[in-house]
Amino acid sequence: MDTERRPAVLLLGTDKYVMQACVRHGVDAVVIWGSTAYDYGIVPVPEQFTVLRVDDQSSAEAVLTALHRAGLADREYDAVLTSDEWAMVTAGLVAEHLGCRGIDPVTAAHFRDKSLQKRRIAAAGLRTARVTVIDDVHDVSAVTELPYPRAVLKPIAGAATARTSVVASLADLEQRSRQYRKEKTAQRTFALEEFVEGDEWVADGVVFEGEIVFHALGTYGDPCLTVVEQGLPLRLRRFDPKSESWAYELGDPFVRRAIEALGLRNGAFHMELFHHPEHGLAFGECASRRGGALIHEELQAKFNVHLGAAQLFAALGRRPELNVVVRPETIGGTYLPGRPGTLISCPSPAELRAQPGVEFARVEFPFGGQFADGLGSTNQKLGQVLVAADSEDELQARLAELRAWFAERTVVAPYGGSIRELRAWQRETWPEQDYRDALWD
Repeated sequence: MDTERRPAVLLLGTDKYVMQACVRHGVDAVVIWGSTAYDYGIVPVPEQFTVLRVDDQSSAEAVLTALHRAGLADREYDAVLTSDEWAMVTAGLVAEHLGCRGIDPVTAAHFRDKSLQKRRIAAAGLRTARVTVIDDVHDVSAVTELPYPRAVLKPIAGAATARTSVVASLADLEQRSRQYRKEKTAQRTFALEEFVEGDEWVADGVVFEGEIVFHALGTYGDPCLTVVEQGLPLRLRRFDPKSESWAYELGDPFVRRAIEALGLRNGAFHMELFHHPEHGLAFGECASRRGGALIHEELQAKFNVHLGAAQLFAALGRRPELNVVVRPETIGGTYLPGRPGTLISCPSPAELRAQPGVEFARVEFPFGGQFADGLGSTNQKLGQVLVAADSEDELQARLAELRAWFAERTVVAPYGGSIRELRAWQRETWPEQDYRDALWD
């Protein structure tokens, strides 16, 4: 790296922890900010960074034209990186074009495409689901029988368990096809995967020059597919390397072989696995980015690892500076689910942090926003909390109490009703207030 100038990176999207690391470690950044993320408005960009607004931060065309409009296409960049699932391949292609460090585009494609990554995993001798590719889910007439007794239908390059469902028969598949055709879904290439039984685990870590320099295992309270199908709150806790060493003894070699097979050289990863007491581990899927939910916060709380900084260092070609300190407490988090309707008010992050065991809280849904009926993906929630406890049982109890406490104090107005019905709801919600039409006696 040229020591006569500050290092500079091109960021596709607004990963707040990577941006925080850039500020702390003297790295300049040009941030490509897509309209959808900009309109969501929850992540501020440090004022010292250069921001380029684009329609779509996952489009190579949008990125390159924005750089040329701003006169920044010929600037010397040390790396291109992103934590946006949809922009991974774009980041690799743009890095190649700019002549700087970045993920290999072919490697990125294998992390994005569920069928390609499972092909590499199976070739490495690791257990994973068999996959059948459906080129166009709007027309499944070529499928005359279900290839597996029970299957999972999902977009071949999706995220957050969106549009993912269990298919138990050809009739189920045809029904989904009709539904997606009616909805005119933009995603049409799907994977039909063999259903794999087991608890769902996660592995989150960072790779430098092909070596996993840190990773941590954890487990979902319920598998992500179950969360979406049954409308449950997502829950996740970290395995302790000491008290649950059996999990690391089982998972560590599997995770390392999987990352080697997928070819990731530098950066963060988020892997999902299935654990069965008889069959051991099976690969689910893996992303070449930091995981969502409160995964960064979990790793910082449990292991003293700043995943954003580690990801930045690896992207720049510097071995991540890690000082791993494992806390003995059980660390985990939960989503705070909403109710269908218009959000009027809810407890603040400060009020959440004042509850027992809460170490971090985020409320993501703004007052006045409308919350949809039913879960379309694991991303639907009002907020999230991170909790520390002395045991797994205490953790789960605290998480349940927090969800109940939050729900009791959350006010949601129904939508779709008449003004009369809204007035009735208002009287019931605030019985001490009188908003009836009055006569002046």
